[in-house]
Amino acid sequence: MTLTESAPEVRPAAVRPPAPARRLPSARTALVAGSAYLIAFVFLFPYLVMLLTALRPQEELREATYLPQTFAWSNFANFWTGGLAQNLGVTLQVAAGSTLLVLLVALPAAYYTARHEFRGRTAFMVLVLITQMFQPTAMLVGIYREFYQFGLVDSVWSLILVNGGFNLAFAVWILHAYFSSIPRELEEAAFIDGNGRFGALLRVTLPLAMPGVVTALIFTFIAAWNEFVVALTLTTTPSNQPLTVALNSFIGQYQVDWQNLFAGSVIATIPVIILFALIERKVVGGLTAGSIK
Repeated sequence: MTLTESAPEVRPAAVRPPAPARRLPSARTALVAGSAYLIAFVFLFPYLVMLLTALRPQEELREATYLPQTFAWSNFANFWTGGLAQNLGVTLQVAAGSTLLVLLVALPAAYYTARHEFRGRTAFMVLVLITQMFQPTAMLVGIYREFYQFGLVDSVWSLILVNGGFNLAFAVWILHAYFSSIPRELEEAAFIDGNGRFGALLRVTLPLAMPGVVTALIFTFIAAWNEFVVALTLTTTPSNQPLTVALNSFIGQYQVDWQNLFAGSVIATIPVIILFALIERKVVGGLTAGSIK
């Protein structure tokens, strides 16, 4: 190193500031969190009991123990070998068909009522809301007679039509609120770009309204999936019955096949839980549609 060359400057190592100490949650936060966990446990406890009972063998059903001594996984295998897989397929057809029917009818109805001012619009929306107040049980005799005259008793189509009809009002109201919250100027800009009414709906409005659409569809799907009374009345052949009715066959006059009943209930519950967990955020957004202008 020559005299003209300067020694490299040595910079002191940067001193990191000490990490801030974690503060303990306040008593109010701990109380709210504890209450939330307690409420969640109360709601989840019946499902836990159902799962544990589904894993119990026949000889351990009357034992007062929390966990079974031996896990009978064969109870879940009996679901597929006992013919209930076909009933599960019927349930999927009914739920998917009802959801598709509601989508095809509720979308244009909600869009038209949200974008057009016409005489009697309020009366129409009130009439749609009134139909939501009727329960299928109250009209079960009339429903059966109508489908009997059309030759649709003991058919999947009858269940699709009934479930779609009774869930249509909720879907129209949810989608109407969401379409109303979307500014019309966005569609007008699409008109300037050369899109027609259908093109603006498909390319602009519908993607923005997707949380509301998902909310309407998931509630329709779950309602059709869990429906029991109408399916019990309109179906007589075991192979044409949905899973909710087929599980009722485990309840006999003198005894109940608890382990197979709960095993089938667990299998019937899992698809709905997974579906709801995947789209939970969009469902929350759809339910709050129209609350902010």
